[in-house]
Amino acid sequence: MSPEPYQVELSPAAQRQLAKLPLEEQARLGLAIKPLATDLRPQGSKKLKGQANTYRLRVGKYRILYDVYDRVLWVLILKVGHRKEVYRGESISKSLRDLIERKLVK
Repeated sequence: MSPEPYQVELSPAAQRQLAKLPLEEQARLGLAIKPLATDLRPQGSKKLKGQANTYRLRVGKYRILYDVYDRVLWVLILKVGHRKEVYRGESISKSLRDLIERKLVK
């Protein structure tokens, strides 16, 4: 556990993906996301191979992909979706790159 809580933020894509899911799943995923502020690597999380700071959190048949930025105490939720679809099209959009840069420059 981290001594100081991290700020947890959803990327615009993750917000859209979460909003498309049934309300019951949104609630389950929300309950899994909230503790990331203090427990960066909870049970069911795993570091993704080939990624510097990206992890996945397993929540039933859904996955949450997130980056951890220790220097600025920030967790960015990149994607939320069904386990068969969440890993497709992993490229980072320009707007997401800009968001990350702004946060890291602070």
